[in-house]
Amino acid sequence: MKDIEILKRLYQNYTKKHLAKILISVFFSVLVAGSTSSIAWLLDPAIKKIFIEKDLSLILIIPFAIIIAFSTKGISLYLARSILIKVGQEVTKTLQLDAMKSIVRSDTEVFDKKHSGKFISHITYDIGMITNLISTGVLNLFKDSLTLIGLISVMFYQNWRLSVFAILMVPLASFAARSLGKRIGKVAVEAQQKSGILNSYLLEIFKNHKIIKIFQKEEYESSRAEKVINDLKEKLIKINLVLNRMSPIMEVLTGFMIAGLIYYSGTLIIDGKLEINNFFSFLAAMMLAYQPVRSLATLNMTVNSCLAAARRILPIIDFKSKIIEKPDSKKLMVDSGKIIFKNVNFKYYEDSKEEVLNTVNLEIEGGKMTSLVGHSGAGKSTILNLIPRFYEATDGDILIDNISIYDSTVKSLRSNISLVTQDVTLFDDTIKNNIAYGNMNASQDEIINAAKLSFCEEFIEKLPNKYETLIGENGIRLSGGEKQRLSIARAMLKKSKIILLDEATSSLDSETEQKIQEALSILTKDRTSLVIAHRLSTIMNSKKIYVVDKGQIVGEGNHEELLKNSNIYANFYNKQIIK
Repeated sequence: MKDIEILKRLYQNYTKKHLAKILISVFFSVLVAGSTSSIAWLLDPAIKKIFIEKDLSLILIIPFAIIIAFSTKGISLYLARSILIKVGQEVTKTLQLDAMKSIVRSDTEVFDKKHSGKFISHITYDIGMITNLISTGVLNLFKDSLTLIGLISVMFYQNWRLSVFAILMVPLASFAARSLGKRIGKVAVEAQQKSGILNSYLLEIFKNHKIIKIFQKEEYESSRAEKVINDLKEKLIKINLVLNRMSPIMEVLTGFMIAGLIYYSGTLIIDGKLEINNFFSFLAAMMLAYQPVRSLATLNMTVNSCLAAARRILPIIDFKSKIIEKPDSKKLMVDSGKIIFKNVNFKYYEDSKEEVLNTVNLEIEGGKMTSLVGHSGAGKSTILNLIPRFYEATDGDILIDNISIYDSTVKSLRSNISLVTQDVTLFDDTIKNNIAYGNMNASQDEIINAAKLSFCEEFIEKLPNKYETLIGENGIRLSGGEKQRLSIARAMLKKSKIILLDEATSSLDSETEQKIQEALSILTKDRTSLVIAHRLSTIMNSKKIYVVDKGQIVGEGNHEELLKNSNIYANFYNKQIIK
């Protein structure tokens, strides 16, 4: 996308709605420009009437006018900045909401390819760079442009020859800013990348702090942290050094200009072509013009930083889901919940030669439990993830009650499915709200009933604030079994026709596993259930068991049939019996 197209989009989508407020800010910028120019102009009558002609009639009026000019400038600048600060924060909110909505709606594949820390960096660092252009850049553009025009007008009013000489500095400063602006854009991209790496690293530290301690890697992680933080520091130093280069450039240019100005002004005064009062008024206007010229010169850098950030954040906002509904998709009405896989193939990457699933055909009977057994990496979880369309099958079809899931709306499909996995995901919220996540409209009695049926109530009653107890990040204050029971309660509250269980009872002690098995029996009763479990004791009573190996179905039947006909299944069983 070209620079002008990016700026147009930012204006149309995020700034245009605040145009009225921006125009009010422009009005106050006009007052700032007018009052600044009047300060320079007032030096002319002040010097001429009071100091040269010693006219006492203006000795009170001119100082009072100067006070009014400075007060107007200060108040107007405050109001202009305040308005644009609010506009900038509104734009920040809108950009962050758009980015978050896009991320939340994105396919699972998006999260598989990019670390969450980098998304955080986009939402904080990049959007901050964009809104900086609005809250600071827009103000400087109008305020400093108008102020510069006003001051140049005063300069020409006092002496056009000196004005032409002084204006030579403007194109020189602009040329310097243009070259620095390109450099700042490049460094800003590098800084954002380092910011994303730092965010990713911090998330890893928070998530794995116990592992760090048990393996005594504090010093190792400290050295890694130093490198990551130091890399970001170096990039931020580069940005500020590039910005800082404008100061010596402007100082040198100003030095040459003032030196030449004094020389030229001296010759004009000696020749009687310039009055001393005109000179001081001109000099004041020129010195006041120094700040807006410098600010406008660095505006190019702000724009380049904004464009670099927009190139990273806009593609996130524009994420297009690969899970696309057909125009004529219908709402899925699940009756028995029978699921059929017909010649299903799947690979995670389009250009990958390796098929994760290869011509999978299976039938999951409605209202019954069906199980998948196989080695890690065989494709069991992939089969499960295709049903709610977390991923799209490369080929083949999946039917629920003889209706293709690809002919149904995604919302209606997922509304009929509940998922319980080994890696339980909970929110840093109350017990009550975590259970209610399965059904936000559930009553207190329904929440309590789900907690009872999932054996949650026995540990909830021991908590200090019962159902209102905060459980910490991903339920850090709960045991593995307690978190698992909460996830089951959440699934119960949804009352789905189809239940997907992925290693829901692994890594639990016998007593906890028994309780969870009882809770799962209640959850799956008379519902279509697809279960993945390493412990065969949990699936031996399944209506049908499929053996998965290297992405293919290599065996099917009940427990007794598979013991006779499947070497893989028999091997699994014998190893667990020996244990």
